[in-house]
Amino acid sequence: MARRRQERYHGRMSAFPQDRMSVEDYLAWSEATEGRYELIDGKVVAQAAERAAHAEMKGAIYAAFRDEIRRKKLPCRVLPDGMAVRVGKTTVFEPDVQIYCGPRLGSSALLSEPMVVVEVLSPSTGRNDALRKLGPYFSLASVQHYLIVDPDEPLVVHHARGEGETIVTRIHRDGAMTLEPPGIELALAEIYEAQG
Repeated sequence: MARRRQERYHGRMSAFPQDRMSVEDYLAWSEATEGRYELIDGKVVAQAAERAAHAEMKGAIYAAFRDEIRRKKLPCRVLPDGMAVRVGKTTVFEPDVQIYCGPRLGSSALLSEPMVVVEVLSPSTGRNDALRKLGPYFSLASVQHYLIVDPDEPLVVHHARGEGETIVTRIHRDGAMTLEPPGIELALAEIYEAQG
């Protein structure tokens, strides 16, 4: 069935879909299409081109998480952008960095249980990352931490799952933050100095 969907959209690789799509149709379409997209309420939304500072910050966070997971020998994996996260019946986000724990995903293009999701701010997506994604990310029971990172100055907004429906928010400008679970630290100096 996924193959039929892929063939259906493969011929329209350069065409931007105007109709609302299901998550399954979107995944087939995006697999055969160049560029970065998200599915918001059934509509495909193109992601703007990245600035160098944005790309460097994603790389620095990925490397810091990877090194910390290896150092602590945790059964978790860190992924760069490119992996989709389904957050509803008609919405798929593509975080800049994410962590999941458990067995490897294999050939899957969809991560269903991320534990940590990270969005690096950009001028075109800042409002969306700060406001529209908060509720949907925390609608996933697996999500324990949502980090919003400013690539231009030391500033990380850390949303963490609290008790019940509580989300605890902290603003970090220096030092390190602990992400429990899975039991790792993220030092701001490490990710910001990596860009310098």
